Amino acid sequence: MFSEKVSFSGSDGQQIAGRLEHPVGQFVGWAIFAHCFTCSKQSRAAVGLSRALAERGIGVLRFDFTGIGESEGEFSESGISSNVEDIEAAASWMAEQGRPVSLLVGHSLGGTASILAAERLKGLKALVTIGAPSEAKHVIGQFGPSVEEIESDGEASVTLGGRPFTIRREFVDDLREARVGAAVSRLRLPFLILHAPGDEEVSVEHATKLFLEARHPKSFVSLDDSSHFLERDTDTDFAASVIAGWASRYLKPDEDQSPSADEGVLVRETAGPGPYQNEVLTGSFRQIIDEPRNFGGSDTGPDPYSLLSAALGGCTSITLRMYANRKDWPVEHIGVAVSHTREHASDCDECGEEDKIDIFSRAIHIQGDVTDDQLARLLEIADKCPVHRTLESGSRIRSRIDKKTG
Repeated sequence: MFSEKVSFSGSDGQQIAGRLEHPVGQFVGWAIFAHCFTCSKQSRAAVGLSRALAERGIGVLRFDFTGIGESEGEFSESGISSNVEDIEAAASWMAEQGRPVSLLVGHSLGGTASILAAERLKGLKALVTIGAPSEAKHVIGQFGPSVEEIESDGEASVTLGGRPFTIRREFVDDLREARVGAAVSRLRLPFLILHAPGDEEVSVEHATKLFLEARHPKSFVSLDDSSHFLERDTDTDFAASVIAGWASRYLKPDEDQSPSADEGVLVRETAGPGPYQNEVLTGSFRQIIDEPRNFGGSDTGPDPYSLLSAALGGCTSITLRMYANRKDWPVEHIGVAVSHTREHASDCDECGEEDKIDIFSRAIHIQGDVTDDQLARLLEIADKCPVHRTLESGSRIRSRIDKKTG
């Protein structure tokens, strides 16, 4: 799995820090994860859920709201409204990168902000909240007796999660003015509500209220004995499996996100680290390709020759499996190791780089009760692998180039 450090401009132009978890295996879609109140993109829930979703084909951008974690800005000057604007900014940035967001996931107050932001996000296909308050002003209860000081003096220092935060009157007013119920009733999106019945931070009655206010299609799933903060790996994994399974009904990659039929494989640069990182799209599958650090890359994925070696190894293994199955030979397992070097075509002191040829060394490992004659035949069959034949016979490459604007 590949996690990429990113940044983008937030609600007031400050830089917002984020991590982009790239999807593994069959691509499903891109999502944004909005963290809980005073948490960060590094919270256990944010990291665990984002990575678990990425393992299920859903790439996720998790980020710090303005004034939180590594993001710029002052927390005291932020609020639920700026959280909503940060989510909008995150979605806009993702679209600019060619990764349109189709799923929005919000945890706790991040879920409340996600409800408020959902109707503003073009192309959004589904919304998920986890332990979200049905009213933003629910958070005010965490300020305890400091509320009076905030009201009278304009601000107060409040300890939340063991850390001091400056809370201003404008922050409290912003929470009170948020019309969450109205936003829920206007939703025209599939809506999944996850909530633990024993949640001690936000009671499950909030989930009930959200569910009753929402229109269909809507779903509610109990998180059983999970805590509000999803502190166990089993909690985040369960939540991710539920979200991925539920969202698969609604998330379908846009056609322009996959290569057209006449393109076959699409490779394009990313906004990732280093100058050489590219994204490889084959149908609904995605992969990162890069160069190693000693070649100036960031080593975030295999290099081109490694993929070529993998193609030879994979083709060899598949070809042998087809043959062994057809012959009903007792081949239990096949492994192929491939290495690539460049060697001189002939031994000579004057040979230069142009006189070198590519050598792919292939070691085939067969497990099973096969005879020596069968092994010898399998070695012959390995040479009939289509990729093997392509590499040995040589190819012609036809290229065209065009200029795109915008």
